[in-house]
Amino acid sequence: MSKLKTYFNWSSGKDSALALYKLLQDDTYSVDELITTVNSHYNRVSMHGLRKELLLAQTTAIGLPASIIELPEQPTMEVYEQKMLESVNRLKSNDFTHSAFGDIFLEDLKTYRENQLAQQHLKAVFPLWKKDTKSLITEFLDLGFKTVIVCANAKYFDDSFVGTIIDKDFINSLPKDVDPCGENGEFHTFCFDGPIFKNPIGYTVGEKVYREYNAPKTDDDSVCGNEKTGFWYCDLIPS
Repeated sequence: MSKLKTYFNWSSGKDSALALYKLLQDDTYSVDELITTVNSHYNRVSMHGLRKELLLAQTTAIGLPASIIELPEQPTMEVYEQKMLESVNRLKSNDFTHSAFGDIFLEDLKTYRENQLAQQHLKAVFPLWKKDTKSLITEFLDLGFKTVIVCANAKYFDDSFVGTIIDKDFINSLPKDVDPCGENGEFHTFCFDGPIFKNPIGYTVGEKVYREYNAPKTDDDSVCGNEKTGFWYCDLIPS
């Protein structure tokens, strides 16, 4: 039986890394491309604030073909969906049939992704779906993955939180209302080492800044509405 040709929606963070790791172990799927949305105004990964240079170093270390979807600074839903449709049409023309994500438990987001893909006759794959998030982050660390926090919701954290490398002590010290994987958008990470990489990705910690954004209209962090939310960012500099 031939494997199902799949592209992976790569965010550059820990959930993507673990989901991709699991998918690469699954003989059902053949992961043949990574796609990532990038804020073209800042030339950084959407929401994560990661420099594109580090994203490219990361995907090179993974060794899979990778492509970028460029979005404006604060895209409307219409612009976002049009950009995604253009990418999906290209992938369909190259015989992709499945699209994979690192989502864990946000039902509305899963439904949105499935519905959008179904309109294009593609199927969604969620390798981490409904797994216990504390178990997932523990498994992630036990496998040898390493990840650093690049973005954190100011509702829960101050600037000292960004730039921190996640370890088991860190997980146990999180506030009770913060998901261990940050699945509700509490924080985002950059995964710089682990079993899916040919080599670690070098970086140094740079400036920390505070920014406010319109809250997402949907559960997709790339699409903005009207209500503002504050985030701390840590600039990582390629080394």
